[in-house]
Amino acid sequence: MNTPIDTRQRLLNSARDLLHSRSYGHVGVKEICDMAGVQKGSFYHFFPSKQELTLAVLDEFYLIMKEAVFAQAFRPELSPMQRLSVLMENMYALQKTIKEQSGKTLGCPYGNIASELSTQDEPIRQRLANLFQQMAAALQATLDEAVSKGEIAPCDTAATASAMFAYMEGLMLLAKTRNDPEVIRELGSAMLGIRIETHPTS
Repeated sequence: MNTPIDTRQRLLNSARDLLHSRSYGHVGVKEICDMAGVQKGSFYHFFPSKQELTLAVLDEFYLIMKEAVFAQAFRPELSPMQRLSVLMENMYALQKTIKEQSGKTLGCPYGNIASELSTQDEPIRQRLANLFQQMAAALQATLDEAVSKGEIAPCDTAATASAMFAYMEGLMLLAKTRNDPEVIRELGSAMLGIRIETHPTS
């Protein structure tokens, strides 16, 4: 017997897969319900709107990314810059697995939704901006540690983290456009060399 938690999770799983492989505009509530094996009335019991479901999906993507990509890379036994190198390797491995399973390089789910909805849906834009900031903050903390340990020269770690994150998102978009995850493997190491110098205060 399905519990309410099971039903909600099935809806999240279906929406997550459909939104990542398709787009927000091309996925309807009925399709999500059909894939989840859930009645439409149950959908609105858990999510007042498709927007609310999408916000929940974004949080779900974040948990998956933390477990599958970030947590595996940011291990304390690795040096800070090694962690960033493993991060790129994990991103490549994830996209490679997706390509093998679906035949398509789907890119970053956040980047996909951001490019589609950021100018149309303010709550979703704000949620994406917050999640992007959390990921950039993890990069900055790693860079701060790298500087403190002398692994890299001092730099503007906040700006460098933002630049690294922007490079990663751009790389995901390029891989998706070419339908080739090998782009990430070939170009990913360049992220490690990104530096934004600290501007002297006047």
